[in-house]
Amino acid sequence: MKLSTFFKTTLATSVVTTLVVSQLAYADTIRLRMHTFYGTEIDEISASLRDRVSEASDGSVRIQFFRGGELVNSDQFVDAVARGTIDIAHGVGSYWPGRVGIGTIEAGLPGAWVNVDEARDIFTNQGLDTLIADAYAEQGTKLIGRGYGSDYGLLTSKPVTSLEDLQSMRIRATSSIATVLEKFDIPTVFLPGEELYVGLSTGVIDGAIYGGPVEYEQLKLNEVAKYYTDIQLLNPGWIETVLINPDTWGKMSNEQQEILTSEITQYLEDIHNWLEEGNQRLIDEGELFEFTTLPKADANRLAEASLPIWEAEAEKSERNAQAIEILINNAIEQGRLSE
Repeated sequence: MKLSTFFKTTLATSVVTTLVVSQLAYADTIRLRMHTFYGTEIDEISASLRDRVSEASDGSVRIQFFRGGELVNSDQFVDAVARGTIDIAHGVGSYWPGRVGIGTIEAGLPGAWVNVDEARDIFTNQGLDTLIADAYAEQGTKLIGRGYGSDYGLLTSKPVTSLEDLQSMRIRATSSIATVLEKFDIPTVFLPGEELYVGLSTGVIDGAIYGGPVEYEQLKLNEVAKYYTDIQLLNPGWIETVLINPDTWGKMSNEQQEILTSEITQYLEDIHNWLEEGNQRLIDEGELFEFTTLPKADANRLAEASLPIWEAEAEKSERNAQAIEILINNAIEQGRLSE
């Protein structure tokens, strides 16, 4: 069958137009300034994300990474994203509870979950992330990623055998954990992760609750503190958050948005796996740290002291109350709380 000259011309024009439209969609390169609270320890994971996003988007989306403390402090991430100082922030909600009221609940209240599968279910299937996304939207940011940390133990410069040992120490802790410790007359202070080495080496603090063995290793804290204590209070011990500036998000095509969110999900999972594998390796080797576990009686005392924190968070706002209701219903379902 022969095609008419008119049909051939129309077809050729249509093909060219389609190609031009496709090329125009990626005509402008979007450069994203992404700031993480981690340091050099995740450089390989960050580089992999950067390369995957660039490749999947045909080079139309490019990421420039900033490590913890390089451009803005981690506790200023929400403000920085809202203003457009950075485009994407990778942090933890407990760094900015004064700005985002649900941030402390999001980061992880003591006793809220005991394993990563439970945490994922609470955020994804039980409605917690919906509440959290609304809170960030009110602050001029958009939630696009959820990460799950790992072990959350206590590292000290002196051995710990009981809660009473901690009463003579100053411990770095986030707000929710600090509230629990202070019930046992344990002094606390907050320092960003990038300041822990100096804090421990100068005696400003005697210990920190920040992460698991691999994170302490990466921060070289084994040089200034070697006693790691499992306090059996929360696992994953922190939940990670990725935010993007809404204007930046709006400049991206649907395809670019899908590429970015998909690859950030993989990035966060890579970090979680790196932490889990690294922690187990250090525990098995037993060389850098001396490992111990808080006595069960003391761990139970910490758990009991945590419940008023849930109630206090619920009283702060209607949104917080809804979030705590989700946690309570889950704890009842899991058998950790009675009706």
